[in-house]
Amino acid sequence: MQSLKRILKSYQIDEDKQRRISREWQDYAYRLALELEDLEHKAIYMRLAKNEDRSLLEEVRIFVRGANAKNKGGLFMWKLKQLREERKDGGVKKW
Repeated sequence: MQSLKRILKSYQIDEDKQRRISREWQDYAYRLALELEDLEHKAIYMRLAKNEDRSLLEEVRIFVRGANAKNKGGLFMWKLKQLREERKDGGVKKW
């Protein structure tokens, strides 16, 4: 058994993250950028998390998680665009 102190020390806290995140959507966007391995574009995910429907973002996130892609950020943006168009057209797919 490890002491609680030792367990808590094993977790690394990102000082940059703690200092700048004050809203839930910011935390969601940061975690999304980490999951997509795309921290370079975290500002894009911040804007999306703030302005976009969360259910849509979650649907795309789950899609990307299931894919074996090298560029997860690019796949995320492609699928987001596709789902936005489908919702705009009333869910009708165009071939």
